[in-house]
Amino acid sequence: MDNIANMLNTLKNGNIANKDVVFLPYSKLKFAIADCLEKAGYVGSISKKIKKGISVIEVSLKYNTVGQPRISGVSRVSKPSRRLYASNKELKPFMQGFGNTIVSTPKGILTEKEAKKEMVGGELLFNIW
Repeated sequence: MDNIANMLNTLKNGNIANKDVVFLPYSKLKFAIADCLEKAGYVGSISKKIKKGISVIEVSLKYNTVGQPRISGVSRVSKPSRRLYASNKELKPFMQGFGNTIVSTPKGILTEKEAKKEMVGGELLFNIW
């Protein structure tokens, strides 16, 4: 079971259904990804909560001024069956800069722009636009 893909589908489906908030099972990796998406402007605020005795991440979703979802699509690059890695020189802008590639680096979960600035490479997790 791919937990990151489940998280991304939950966020995308919540946006399509015009939800204000979605809840995700808590893990440090998911929280770091949600934090990266918050900094990139794809989701609103994130917080760790306890719901019925289980730790969850509460993610508020963002919409543009017309009411369209901020997340219009996601695609998983590195999968559990096939991991893909890239050095900082191999990282390129996604969709001519209109999307982002999220990378797992030794300095944490970063967008490809931040990873190039920090001069680190890592595992290509997913593309988001």
